[in-house]
Amino acid sequence: MKKAKIYIPNKSAMQSGLGKINKWILEFETEDPSINPLMGWESSSDTLSELKLEFSTKEQAINYAKKKKIIFEIIEPKKRKIIKKSYADNFLK
Repeated sequence: MKKAKIYIPNKSAMQSGLGKINKWILEFETEDPSINPLMGWESSSDTLSELKLEFSTKEQAINYAKKKKIIFEIIEPKKRKIIKKSYADNFLK
């Protein structure tokens, strides 16, 4: 059976805002990875590992996986803890 994980990707280091991080991704896991003897890179003959499907909600991704009989794992996003500080806090300690 195909195995997949459903998650919200982290923002990249080049991204300062929180825009475009609300998409849920269904990504297939690589089956039988092997090491290329010439270059030392990891390779696989499984082309599903190159496929990433985007969904606007978690429920849509789950429904798609159930409909296609895909074994899936859901990785819940961690909530950011935002500490509000003012510029004056730099000089109070």
